[in-house]
Amino acid sequence: MHFQQLAAMIPVFETVESSTASRPIDCGPDSHRIIIVLRGHVTLSAQGQEPVVVTQGFACHPAHSPFDLQVPKTKEAEYAVITYRVFPESSAWTLHGPLRTHSEVKIKYMLDELIRTAEEICTDSEDEEAVQLFRKRLILERILFIFLYETHMRQEEPSSDLAIKESLSYINEHYMLKLTLPMLAQRAGMSDGHYTVLFKKHTGTTMTHYLRRLRIQKAQQMFLQTRLPAKEIAQRVGFADYFHFSRIFKQEVGCSPTAFQRNRSEI
Repeated sequence: MHFQQLAAMIPVFETVESSTASRPIDCGPDSHRIIIVLRGHVTLSAQGQEPVVVTQGFACHPAHSPFDLQVPKTKEAEYAVITYRVFPESSAWTLHGPLRTHSEVKIKYMLDELIRTAEEICTDSEDEEAVQLFRKRLILERILFIFLYETHMRQEEPSSDLAIKESLSYINEHYMLKLTLPMLAQRAGMSDGHYTVLFKKHTGTTMTHYLRRLRIQKAQQMFLQTRLPAKEIAQRVGFADYFHFSRIFKQEVGCSPTAFQRNRSEI
């Protein structure tokens, strides 16, 4: 889809809802959907098409409906679904497929605003109702603009090297979150295998070991700079299980978190 379409047509907001469960997505004959992943990742499949791992956004076109959205059974995920129509109704609106962005915080902020606005109770005033409708349309257009512009930018990036550098930057900033290989590969616009090869070429190690080592380094910093309990530090650097954290810490550092903390207090 090109910006000429967005410039010539008007997206009209209908509904927005958030969920953490697997569900079918049926667009209907004239409705379009945008799926925005807020936490984790989901898998989206349609008849006759390969399943797609969605880590940021996905535009669902009614021509490919219905879709099956699956949340991983062993992982937590949260997503929002925006339903909208396009005016004029006969417009050739072609937006469909994965959406990518560098501005996830902005997208989530605007989504929160859209949800809040959608939940407001309309008054008896026709003017006030028109104001609310216009406001929701502006928010929707802004979300569409960011996704379209930044997806286009990502498609034009000159090399995979830049994508890996951006992925490393993302890991370094979000190491405390649940990061998986499929999620990061999809975010970089690559297959899992291609991402794995390039990641090791750039770092000399696998994504899993890089993330594990980074988390332990951050934990060491917290031990030296704070007096937080070891279990809380484990959670803050991305380990949900303290015993797993303790085992990995000992492998990387050579002593247990307790021993490291004790030695630090003796300095």
